Amino acid sequence: MPAKKTSDDAPDSPSSSFAADPRDRGSQGRKKSRTKPRHWLLRALGWLFGLLLAGVLSVALLAGMALAMAYPSLPDISGLTDYQPKLPLRVLSADGQLLGEYGEERRSYSNIRDIPKVMQDAVLAIEDARFYQHGGVDYLGVIRAGLANVGESKSQGASTITMQVARNFYLSTEKTFTRKIYEILLALKIESALPKEKILEIYMNQIFLGHRAYGFAAASEVYFGKPLKELSIAEAAMLAGLPKAPSAYNPINNPRRAALRQQYIIDRMLEMGFISPEQHAQAKAEKLRIRPPQDTVSHAEYVAELARQLIFSQYGEEAYTRGLNVYLTLKSDEQERAYRALRRGIMDYERRQVYRGPEAYVDLPADPKELDTRIAEALSDHPANDELLAAVVLEADPKKVVAALQSGETLTITGEGLKPATSGLSDKGNPKTRIRRGAVIRVVKLVRNNKDDWTITQLPEVEGAMVALNPKDGSVHALVGGFDYNKNKFNHVTQAWRQPGSSFKPFIYSAALEKGFNGATVVNDAPLFFDASTTGSQPWEPKNYDGTFDGPMPLRRALAKSKNMVSIRVLQAIGVKYAQDWVTRFGFDAEKHPAYLTMALGAGSVTPMQMAQAYSVFANGGYRVGPALVQRITDHQGRLLYQAVPKILDESQRAIDPRNAFLMDSLLQEVARSGTAARTQATLKRPDLYGKTGTTNDSMDAWFAGFQPDLVSVVWIGYDQPRKLGDRETGGGLALPVWIEFMQYALRNTPVAEIQPPPTGVTNINGEWYYDEFAENQGVKALTGDDHVPASGSEDEKKSILDLFKR
Repeated sequence: MPAKKTSDDAPDSPSSSFAADPRDRGSQGRKKSRTKPRHWLLRALGWLFGLLLAGVLSVALLAGMALAMAYPSLPDISGLTDYQPKLPLRVLSADGQLLGEYGEERRSYSNIRDIPKVMQDAVLAIEDARFYQHGGVDYLGVIRAGLANVGESKSQGASTITMQVARNFYLSTEKTFTRKIYEILLALKIESALPKEKILEIYMNQIFLGHRAYGFAAASEVYFGKPLKELSIAEAAMLAGLPKAPSAYNPINNPRRAALRQQYIIDRMLEMGFISPEQHAQAKAEKLRIRPPQDTVSHAEYVAELARQLIFSQYGEEAYTRGLNVYLTLKSDEQERAYRALRRGIMDYERRQVYRGPEAYVDLPADPKELDTRIAEALSDHPANDELLAAVVLEADPKKVVAALQSGETLTITGEGLKPATSGLSDKGNPKTRIRRGAVIRVVKLVRNNKDDWTITQLPEVEGAMVALNPKDGSVHALVGGFDYNKNKFNHVTQAWRQPGSSFKPFIYSAALEKGFNGATVVNDAPLFFDASTTGSQPWEPKNYDGTFDGPMPLRRALAKSKNMVSIRVLQAIGVKYAQDWVTRFGFDAEKHPAYLTMALGAGSVTPMQMAQAYSVFANGGYRVGPALVQRITDHQGRLLYQAVPKILDESQRAIDPRNAFLMDSLLQEVARSGTAARTQATLKRPDLYGKTGTTNDSMDAWFAGFQPDLVSVVWIGYDQPRKLGDRETGGGLALPVWIEFMQYALRNTPVAEIQPPPTGVTNINGEWYYDEFAENQGVKALTGDDHVPASGSEDEKKSILDLFKR
């Protein structure tokens, strides 16, 4: 009996026909195994996408809530909508040359319309190429910066120009995600409040670009010494590379790195279509001339500082942030000539002095590869003093010195160039002043036989001062307060109280004219002696400079030859108290000129500025006019804040009678024609020059004060701590050449002054001028008797005499 079939054996099952084939069963199993993983993969991806979407939405929601909460707390941007940058105080000459700048930030604000397109394009090419397309935020760049912030580099980039403005004005420089959020929000707020052009204008005026320069206009002056409008493509590209890191890409501090970035920016400008291929090639090849940090337009540091003090006294600390432009009466060309003339006079004197030795000694390595570095390090402590350069000696013997400059240039000095340092090259010289390998010396380039020649020199210890002003209105044309402002900031024109010596004699003669004296009055040039009770200090036996006595002579000749004995006798005749009161008419302080006979030889104290003001009284016909320095003041937009009122001479300013001034001019003209200052008229070849030399005891102070009717100038040379200049050093030899060099330039276009008609009340007899009431023997005809003069002192007394003043 056949077995009973089970349900599993039923042939009517649709799948039973396939089950009979083993291969079919294997194929079906494999299909099921592939379907199952794919199902779970899709399900997992779905879950992952959902979670990611939920996360993004959550982050967006949280960010939106954070932004909504943070936006109202953003700082007020009125500082941008009403932008008032910190603009420095600028001091300028009458002809617009920048003399000095004061303030923490060097800045010259420029309207966007005044910033050349090439400068704008260079900045946009490297900082924000899509500036005019985006709404203040480059979102792709922000995402990249955010991801970088999570990584190890902590480097944030992609800040647009608007974001940089936000950061520079309102945020710190720390690199955090929170600060970046605020930066974005502020950028959006700024974009909604200001047009693109205004944002770019603020950025280009506010950004720090190194060397205290804020804004591209200031940077252009600092690095290239020129205004923005004169920049080339290559120069604009160099400046555009500074915002990233002013110290790292500074062409003064890091020229190689700065050049690499500049070249990249030029390439970017080509890519952006800002320049043509021809312009690109030209810019890449251009060699830039970077302005040295010490390069200044005009050497007017002393007068600029004087102006700063005046403005600060009126405006306080605001003077350094309001962008004031202070225009002085100074003429930049005359200022430069005065500076050069004084330096040349001092250096001429210095070449006659004993060599004091090198400034320092440094150990030089034997390895030539290390030599340049050591020289550069050593000379960094000895900066150039204008034309006086420091150098390190590499070889030295009595016939030749080889030295290296900071620039790397090697000099060979021989012959005449070694003479100023002869003692330092001698084998028998002092070892402490010996010039040898490693010595730091000063050298200067001179012209000899129509070619440049290097000479050893030294920084001078002696100082000097020079001031020139218009006698009619007091306007200062030039003021040099010392040899070098960086070496000594003491302004000798206004601060140095020195003995004027014989340059003070004209004021004693002026007093004598009122007592009946005149140019023809005869006074005895004979020896004198005074005991301590007469002088107020020590026994005194004055002498003439040359030690000789010429006997009776007219006052005209006595002043021309600067005879001390005559001046003393005149002062004794008119009375010292009367003379003390008289000199105050010229602006001198009575207490600075004690009422003793030594006043006749300039034993008091004056400043060069006082002397210029006093000689102006003679030059302008008898009026006392104070010095004037500030001509006008404007704000940074050129709006006038102050304008000096032109001075008009009137009787309220009269110091002396016109007759007195007229007769004194005649006497001082004689000094410049035939006396101790005869070189003035002989060299300048014009008769309208007047003045007086002055040299004090042991030649401690050398002066020349003189004028032409349109310009008064005073020169002083001496040591800060008074000491002897030298037995043969006089005002005529030291100060007068400086005065002549300056006046020769200053008067080059000034015609010879016409002879003015004599004032009322004077008369001329036999070529000499008299007051009317003192003519015809009515005045003092002669001082011949010396009965009132004490007898000559004993030999013991004479040994203790201090000969205070010479010519």
